[in-house]
Amino acid sequence: MVDAGRLILLGAPLGNVGDASTRLRDVLGSADIVAAEDTRRLVRLARDLDVTVPGKIISYFEGNEERRTPELVSALEGGAVVAIVTDGGMPSVSDPGYRLVRAALDAGIPVTAAPGPSAVTTALALSGLPSDRFCFEGFLPRSGSARRSRLRELAQEPRTLVFFEAPHRITDTLADLSAVFGTDREAAVCRELTKTYEEVRRGALATLAAWSAESSPRGEITVVVAGAAPSANERPSDEQLKAEVAEEEATGVSRRDAVTAVATLHGLRRREVYNLVM
Repeated sequence: MVDAGRLILLGAPLGNVGDASTRLRDVLGSADIVAAEDTRRLVRLARDLDVTVPGKIISYFEGNEERRTPELVSALEGGAVVAIVTDGGMPSVSDPGYRLVRAALDAGIPVTAAPGPSAVTTALALSGLPSDRFCFEGFLPRSGSARRSRLRELAQEPRTLVFFEAPHRITDTLADLSAVFGTDREAAVCRELTKTYEEVRRGALATLAAWSAESSPRGEITVVVAGAAPSANERPSDEQLKAEVAEEEATGVSRRDAVTAVATLHGLRRREVYNLVM
């Protein structure tokens, strides 16, 4: 009987190839299969590292991971060493990989990692905001109403918050953060981390929103936002409560559920919010 193989998650450089670990080089040079989010980037990375990849290189990205996962699990069960690498950072953290990790574990296959750079912790450290306790929220919803609804759920979170965002949505997201969290909440916008044009903008959300609208920042962006101060727990105004209920309803939930969600968020009695709306 053939011994099962092993799945290895590779932490890839965010942009600066000098951040690649020795283990990353070793695994790329020995794995039977390398599943890459972008095969062209992988080939370029291997060339920059002066590493020859002897194994089979296949694409593994959001559009094909459901189909490719059973194939890779079958190879793992057959004894193959499979490495998975994304465009930067650790696979499965807002990148392809979780589905394969879960399937491999369910099949009893060992899973390990060659740790590497992380945009989450790098941005957190550079932000200048409290880093002893934080939570990572990944990408916010794309639609405005759903995004604002999610932000309202997070408005009272006392820990520092970390988000990923696409450049074409960053201005709208910063505007929503300012509107929901408050214009004076401190934050940092980190883009192109470790790359030639790395930039970290720190300041109040309103200031960052205005800067983004003016400059239209490009590249890969991580946003770090300070947690809610104790004063943020004060009761919102009647108008804000009514507006929040209306936005919840706009997502398709019933008025009853919208009222309940807003009342729970702010620690208010449901009847109090219901009376305002009616």
